Amino acid sequence: MTDNRIRNIVIVGGGTAGWMSAATFARILGPDYAQVTLIESDDIGIIGVGEATIPQMATFNRMLGIDENAFMRATRGSFKLGIQFVDWGRQGHTYFHPFGKYGVDMKGVSFHAFFLRLHQMGEAPDVDAWSLQATASRSNKFMRPIDAGNSPLSEIPYAFHFDAGLYARFLRGYAEERGVVRREGKIVDVKLRGEDGFVQSVVMEDGSEIHGDLFVDCSGFRGLIIEKALQAGFTDWSHHLPCDRAIAVPCESVDEWTPYTRSTAHAAGWQWRIPLQHRIGNGHVFCSEYMSDDEATAILLSNLDGKPLAEPRTVPFKTGHRNKFWIRNCVAMGLAGGFIEPLESTAIWLIQSGLSRFLTMFPDKHCNQADIDRYNRIMATDYEEIRDFIILHYHATERADSPFWDRCRTMEIPERLAEKMRVFRSHGRAFRENEELFNDTSWFAVMYGQLMQPQGFDPVAEVLSLDETRSRLAHIREAIANSADYMPKHRDFIRENCAA
Repeated sequence: MTDNRIRNIVIVGGGTAGWMSAATFARILGPDYAQVTLIESDDIGIIGVGEATIPQMATFNRMLGIDENAFMRATRGSFKLGIQFVDWGRQGHTYFHPFGKYGVDMKGVSFHAFFLRLHQMGEAPDVDAWSLQATASRSNKFMRPIDAGNSPLSEIPYAFHFDAGLYARFLRGYAEERGVVRREGKIVDVKLRGEDGFVQSVVMEDGSEIHGDLFVDCSGFRGLIIEKALQAGFTDWSHHLPCDRAIAVPCESVDEWTPYTRSTAHAAGWQWRIPLQHRIGNGHVFCSEYMSDDEATAILLSNLDGKPLAEPRTVPFKTGHRNKFWIRNCVAMGLAGGFIEPLESTAIWLIQSGLSRFLTMFPDKHCNQADIDRYNRIMATDYEEIRDFIILHYHATERADSPFWDRCRTMEIPERLAEKMRVFRSHGRAFRENEELFNDTSWFAVMYGQLMQPQGFDPVAEVLSLDETRSRLAHIREAIANSADYMPKHRDFIRENCAA
């Protein structure tokens, strides 16, 4: 009987995508199933800077069996309860996209409906009062959930900020302890089998060849195998997401460690702020059609919390994805598969999702085309759904202060997003479609935060009388405020549990 099992997995490239892949295969498959080899060169830099994540990252850590405090110490990380958006809906306006829900759904009706009913009467001006994450963030509070019955403290979704370089190093140690072999060096060629076009081996700079049954391309934007050798092609979304460059620089930390990422809109893009234990990661994402590198760098450097700790670094990019993520016996992960700007911190989730979906379709040496087609369709859908959510931030705005914002505000948008916006403008309803990443709370938070005004509220909210609606919302608001008061300072929680 012919043995068609995958015996040798070759990962091309390190960084976050490469070592996440290596750690996952080591954990799920184990060393007895297949030998995993990762090739990377110390001479080739990685794109990663300070990384921000979403709560699904905790699921990945649990899958690996990682101790969270050890992970936080090793990566000098901090915790994240959501994202603060400054100057997006209009200049001078700020809103918060929280992890976790607003309030409590009642009688099968979304809390958003009850809030909008009072809000449109002028009685509930600020939805943040019904979000524990938003309320706690205002005072720089954080804690992990505890067993507190019906208290909001029993359910506190959160994510992480961490140093991407340290994270790759942490996962490298994890993977090597479980049998993954790292090969240092540069790849100069990719050899394909003549009979079927499968990847046979990669050729190293010293002339040696590394053979494999399965190749995972984590070579970043270059797409060393998936694009250069297998010519996957690229779906370009620059017409919807025109930002194409980023300037990144770390700066000195400050004493108050904010438990959230901050995104501040500028004239032709936006600036990220990611607080870590030892520094703050900063970057300016912008459109080169409307702003020069020098101007973008000047804006970034003039909006730092402290002294820069390195020279600003320019990262050009193109938003979109490979036409095919998986071709024959090669699958692309991370930037090799596609890129969506980091506005909602989805980069690591896309790696996580790619690995999870790939393992459910894990091949033998034949790499069945039906499995490949399904994987490519699902991954393309993941990217498209996130793309639409990111476009929403740019399109649903009142900003008219620059040509960039005029373009974003007036551009045509995908019909799926247009429908979501029409539904929200009708009765303030927001829905999660099928298995898309962002849930109804996220869609509501951004559409409401970007100053979209519904014409009414869900009429089913009138299942409660006005007096009962007021009473219940007041009770929930009080519970949220009391819970936030109970939480310790984010800085103190880190120092007590996971300081580097």
